[in-house]
Amino acid sequence: MLSVIIIASIALAVVLGYKTKINTGFFCIAFAYLIGCFGMGLKTKELIASWPTSTMFVIIAVSLFYNFAAANGTLEKLSSSLLYACRAFPGLLPFALFFVAVILSVMGAAYFTVLAFLAPITLAICEESKMDKLTGAVAINCGALAGGNFPTGALGVVFRGLMDTAYEAEPSLTAPDTFSEEMKVFALAIVFSLILITIFRFAIKANREIGKGVTFKKPDAFDPKQRTTLNLMLIMMLLVLIFPLLKMFLPNVAIIASISGKIDVGLVAMVFTVIALLLKLAPQKEVIAKVPWNTILMIAGAGMLIAVAVKAGTIDALSAWIGSNVPKALIPIAFSLVGAFMSFFSSTTGVVCPALFPLIPALAVSTGLNPAVLFACTILGAQSSAISPFSSGGSLILGSCGKEEERDTLFNRLLFVAVPISVVCCAVYNLIVAMIL
Repeated sequence: MLSVIIIASIALAVVLGYKTKINTGFFCIAFAYLIGCFGMGLKTKELIASWPTSTMFVIIAVSLFYNFAAANGTLEKLSSSLLYACRAFPGLLPFALFFVAVILSVMGAAYFTVLAFLAPITLAICEESKMDKLTGAVAINCGALAGGNFPTGALGVVFRGLMDTAYEAEPSLTAPDTFSEEMKVFALAIVFSLILITIFRFAIKANREIGKGVTFKKPDAFDPKQRTTLNLMLIMMLLVLIFPLLKMFLPNVAIIASISGKIDVGLVAMVFTVIALLLKLAPQKEVIAKVPWNTILMIAGAGMLIAVAVKAGTIDALSAWIGSNVPKALIPIAFSLVGAFMSFFSSTTGVVCPALFPLIPALAVSTGLNPAVLFACTILGAQSSAISPFSSGGSLILGSCGKEEERDTLFNRLLFVAVPISVVCCAVYNLIVAMIL
């Protein structure tokens, strides 16, 4: 009975957040308190201790550093430069836009930041090049999400933290190297995105005239602050990647393993934030204001409610039910479709993954499925419906439409064309991946 109440409270928190436009995390915290302390007899200190401090720190630290690039125009200049470099291949514009979005996301730009910069540019390019606007929207949305899945990307650091949390709830199981797991998710996301963009590129008649008459304006050169910011971003990326990668290829070298264990992306980002502040690359007030506090509160609140669910045995019960009632071959599709459905109404990082990730460790052991595949199915499934006009990404794209009539048309095409095709293709893709891996 208690597990049913907890599951209902998670669903209710999502619905209330969607209907009232109040951060879902607030409802999750309230339900965690009422159920945990009054329904289960938990001590208040025990409940407060479930606040995901580590995950919050990483998100704050990484976003603080990369906010310098957003505040001083480095990201905008970088996107314009990358697009200009692709001017010789107009017929491959959707893929060029995709890789521009991937690069920006891999370099740490948040999903919303990438779309905020690229959506207006993309729709303008679509207008000039006769490319279907839905194709352009899908390309940058896929790129922003796929690139964000990189282990040090804005989404990747969150997913790695949630993977660690999921295994902490199952102390009897050995946690995998989340860096390697997230690299697999990143690679699978890139492949799926290319497949999806190819479908839109060649299946839509409007794209037959793509590239005819397109021109690209040469961007201005980076100013000194932007060049310094870009160099710091590259140095930080190299620093946080080099030792984990060396550890993957040289696992038996003690000194590499020791250094790799001390390289934390959040702490490194804080060091680089101090450097950026000393160099006055952007105003401190503006950098702090750009931290995604809404997302952080949503993730933390959901984490507290999921922690209550773990203590109540709800997660183990759900895992056992799925393992015994859903055929093994269909489990990847189940995670993909459930993730897509939940993400249509709520946040992937704040609700979907915190709710589904805790099911995966025990389920992978009981079914013999690869946990990395199930993590990927959940993430890719949730991201497959992120193009919805009700999502933040879809709304950013719609907001970049200058004409009301075009906006209404694109709204319907995002909802009734892009979302169904993306969700179905992702479910099939996840099934094939699960069969191979």
